[in-house]
Amino acid sequence: MTNHAIDPRALRRALGSFVTGVTVVTTRSHDGELAGLTVNSFSSVSLSPPLVLWSLALTAVSFEIFERASHFAVNILAEDQIHISERFATSGGDKFAGVKVREGLAGVPLLEDVAASFICRNTFRYPGGDHIILVGEVISYDQTEREPLLYSRGRYMGTGERLDQRHEKESFMIRVLQKKIL
Repeated sequence: MTNHAIDPRALRRALGSFVTGVTVVTTRSHDGELAGLTVNSFSSVSLSPPLVLWSLALTAVSFEIFERASHFAVNILAEDQIHISERFATSGGDKFAGVKVREGLAGVPLLEDVAASFICRNTFRYPGGDHIILVGEVISYDQTEREPLLYSRGRYMGTGERLDQRHEKESFMIRVLQKKIL
């Protein structure tokens, strides 16, 4: 099958079967402008050296800022931060207004209260179809005990542990109801 035979919408739906975390990648331009966007194309590449990657659409408004930035931060959102994901997924406006941010190494903005964050040196850039693949060397990171926000099939999800707990509660309630009926 050639690429011409693949329906992009159907492919997107199929790829949506893969559960991903939700991140907001942030940076600061040379003139101090903050940039950020919601990304779920984040992945670990290597532990030695510590490398991560993410991809950016060539049509993104902030494309030039990220492509030229010496550093960027990957902020893994916590499960109660859907509103932040949605804010940074939109185009235009001041995405950082009202969002708790602190300055990290190399001046990159770090979002507060996230599950984890990584400050990276923008090390490699590769063409990837309608995207550019950015590989960063992790120079600093922070992790909390907050549960990460997940995304699959066009909707947000909780973590497996939390879903298992809900399932256990539902199973318990079903057993209680069955005993009452019998």
